[in-house]
Amino acid sequence: MSKIRHTLQLLHAGALSTRQIGAALGISKSTVSEIASYARVAGVDWAFAQTLSDEELQARLYRPPVARESRHLEPDHAHIHSELRRPGVTLQLLWEEYQHQHAGQAYKYSAFCEKYKAWARSLQRSMRQTHEAGDKLFVDYAGQTVPVVDASTGEINQAQIFVAVLGASNYTHACATPSQKAVDWVASIIATLEFIGGVPRLLVPDQPRALMDRPDRYEPTSHRLLEELSVHYGLAVMPARPAKPRDKPKVEVGVQVVERWILARLRHQTFFSIAALNRAIATLLVDLNQRAFKKLPGNRASAFAELDAPLLRPLPPTRMPIARFKPARVNIDYHVELDGHYYSVPHALVGEAVELRITAGTVEVLHSNKRVAAHALNPRKGAHTTTPEHMPASHRAHLQWTPAKLIAWGERVGVATAAVVRWQMEHRAHPEQGYRSCLGLMRLGREYGAQRLEAACARAQSIRSPSYKSIASILSCGLDQRALDAPIPTQASLPLHENVRGPGYYH
Repeated sequence: MSKIRHTLQLLHAGALSTRQIGAALGISKSTVSEIASYARVAGVDWAFAQTLSDEELQARLYRPPVARESRHLEPDHAHIHSELRRPGVTLQLLWEEYQHQHAGQAYKYSAFCEKYKAWARSLQRSMRQTHEAGDKLFVDYAGQTVPVVDASTGEINQAQIFVAVLGASNYTHACATPSQKAVDWVASIIATLEFIGGVPRLLVPDQPRALMDRPDRYEPTSHRLLEELSVHYGLAVMPARPAKPRDKPKVEVGVQVVERWILARLRHQTFFSIAALNRAIATLLVDLNQRAFKKLPGNRASAFAELDAPLLRPLPPTRMPIARFKPARVNIDYHVELDGHYYSVPHALVGEAVELRITAGTVEVLHSNKRVAAHALNPRKGAHTTTPEHMPASHRAHLQWTPAKLIAWGERVGVATAAVVRWQMEHRAHPEQGYRSCLGLMRLGREYGAQRLEAACARAQSIRSPSYKSIASILSCGLDQRALDAPIPTQASLPLHENVRGPGYYH
């Protein structure tokens, strides 16, 4: 039983005072008197009250006040919502402008704020958030994919759909990529920046493993390619928390819009390339961005031109080259391998772990985040690309010699030495294979002198053994100092030694 009905019952009984009735029902005696007064005015006694429901009884006693014609002018809430996205604009400033324009008909500040907040609650949840113009670009991939048929094999691959939305204007961009790898993410973000013609302050992606080396709720570590994007475009990256779609509601709604207004319209078409699919998406994007808002004036394109476009920073003069990264280890020959080709690095890094940064035309070698080598990309398998500065001093000296230079050196020493050098070049499958022997001859010349080297080479030719080892042996035994026609002393008999058994041992 309602307290109004119970109060009328106790008043009808007449056994209790208003104070006692109030104490019994937990209300004040003035409320008891008020109910009695309202009942008399409404002509409702206890007998009549029993024929009414609780709602009817309350309505009969407490009639709604008659609305008076308002003398206040309602603010333009859609205009207020749009202006709040501009940097530095507050409700206080907008109320002062509203009061100045409609003096005498303006609401007080508290009523102005309450009415705007009540209007904003009628919008979608994501729309209630206030985003500054030119501030955030939200990016993500849609859950839906689009089949792309390989015309030559008939194989069907699923193209991934990238979606980007600007926070203030909801201006939307979408494109198709073959996968969701890091290069696809970054290429799509670059395409979005070129589509909007500028750079916002913040990029808000999810935390996929393609973009994050170490996802984390508080301190995520970005992929190297995403860091390069941030540096090249001066774009701060603020990843949303894992499994928190409310951190990026703009793109969550944007994905739904793209799926309903673009992908749904393409469901009956067959595409044979990613490029053809992107042309179809670009055509429908124009219509999407020009569709009128339901609860706000204008559309995405007009809101972008008014809000975001004036505050975007200009694009850099050059487009960022998209690189891929690959770990490698420096081999003993101070080269690293990429796709079957070998690229040199400074010889001091032999055995060290490095990272290869590969673009369309270059290969860079990074060690401790510093570039230590750079080469033009070479597709030849099994070949080497070597920079002389990366070689040890001894190897550089070896590289500087040619057959002509080595023969010229031999001729300066003598005829026999030159003949030995030529023999080294002519009796090898490749002249370069004789370089080391010739460099060894140079060392012997420095050690024994040019005259003894020339004599040793002459003797080596006479015995038909013009090899480096033979010449080195002649010099070490001093045979170069004997005349070529002088007999070489030989031992006539075996030396007496306890280990030499002699012919008598076998009888």
